[in-house]
Amino acid sequence: MAAGSCLLLLLLPSLVTASHSPPGCKIRITSKGLDLVKQEGLRFVEQELQNITVSDLHGNEGQFQYNISQVKVTDLQLAFSDLNFQPQQHLVFNINDASISLRFRRQLLYWFFYDIGSINASADGVHIYTVLQLSKDEAGRLKISNMSCNASIARMHAGFSGTLRKVYEFLSTFIVTGMRFLLSQQICPSLEHASLVLLNSLLDTVPVRNYVDEHIGIDYSLLRDPSISTDTLDLDFKGMFFPRVREDQELENHAVEPVIKETERMVYVAFSEYFFDSAMHSYFQAGVLTIELQGEKVPKDLEVLLRATFFGTIFMLSPSVDAPLRLVLQVSAPPRCIIKPSGTSVSVSAFLNISLVPPDRPPVQLSSMAMETKLSAKVYLQGKALRVQLDLRRFRIYSKQSALESLALFSLQAPLKTLLQLTIMPIINERTKKGVQIPLPEGMDFTREVVTNHAGFLTVGADLHFSKGLREVIEKYRPVPTATAYSSSRPAEPSLDPSSL
Repeated sequence: MAAGSCLLLLLLPSLVTASHSPPGCKIRITSKGLDLVKQEGLRFVEQELQNITVSDLHGNEGQFQYNISQVKVTDLQLAFSDLNFQPQQHLVFNINDASISLRFRRQLLYWFFYDIGSINASADGVHIYTVLQLSKDEAGRLKISNMSCNASIARMHAGFSGTLRKVYEFLSTFIVTGMRFLLSQQICPSLEHASLVLLNSLLDTVPVRNYVDEHIGIDYSLLRDPSISTDTLDLDFKGMFFPRVREDQELENHAVEPVIKETERMVYVAFSEYFFDSAMHSYFQAGVLTIELQGEKVPKDLEVLLRATFFGTIFMLSPSVDAPLRLVLQVSAPPRCIIKPSGTSVSVSAFLNISLVPPDRPPVQLSSMAMETKLSAKVYLQGKALRVQLDLRRFRIYSKQSALESLALFSLQAPLKTLLQLTIMPIINERTKKGVQIPLPEGMDFTREVVTNHAGFLTVGADLHFSKGLREVIEKYRPVPTATAYSSSRPAEPSLDPSSL
């Protein structure tokens, strides 16, 4: 028993670590960002409430029979509204003292008198309290998993006109009470559909696991449910790249976990060294970190210098020393990213093989050099794409064979560095130019971005703006209703025949 307890105590730290894997990418939305979401969300709620469908209202009082139909919302005033964070996983949307204007069709039969027309009504003191629960679904995507709603109407008024106005005023208590009940019963179902169906379709536009290019992809799945405080919402993403030839490959994360403390901007996105390391590791696994230059692609000045350096070897070759040169630059190990407060750099180890390629004969290797380079990396955000611009800072070559050959290669240091700067670096930067998308919904973009380096991670602070409205994006991805659902939800046309009342 004691031995089992000791074993459990030994395993406990590893179990805790496994349950809290550090994120490669982290996003924080602040109260300022939530205010912007509230403005756009309020417009969306207004549009949804305007589409409320209210059932027909039938009734009779003595010899009076009435039918209220074709109820339409004509105007909404949602002046007092709040959208707030509620720990641990909730958003609270609260609307106070709103008003809803309605217009509906009336039919009245009193003995032999039949009257039809329209009625304008107003629901005042409308209160809507909605709580949205956010969580991670099975695919690792952020979802609204549950919703609770409470709606009430304090007062309702109806204005009547026509020949039987006095009769309607007599029946107004029955009509208004019924309309108030029916309207309040439709508010929450409408918002529930808007949240659990329509807004979730918007969240479906966030990239979770997709391809970056023909070589690698990225996994943006959530590691856990969102963490919500009174001022912030934090999302922990795996942030791991993978080679497309081995999509099930997992790279263990030993990097420092990003820590976001700022709240001044609307949103903050943090990337650890693991995020960039997994990208370079995936490219290495995909076998694309190799560049070959041959013949006319080798700069002329460098070719002359290389032929002079290896003249003795070339002179002994048969049949000719005029064979084209071939340079193959191949990364020997996955590059490593180092993020410090002073800047971001990438360390690369590679081999440079120099060969002659005689026509119709096997290549003749002249030298195989080891290279160690350090690149400075400028990380920036453009739209929703995170991009990296690389520049050569330090460069060293040496021979793998002997120290004497390393000394002989010293004269090649400067020209090879120039080759890298003028020929190789543009090729690499062209590959990184496209960048990788940050996991935000479609229609939402960053502005006023600021990149800040920390020890082991960097953060991008930015403000948000909607390049597309919620309605525009949701309509694009709205689930198509079935014909059965449509026909059952469509209100029936009221009859104009008095005998039907």
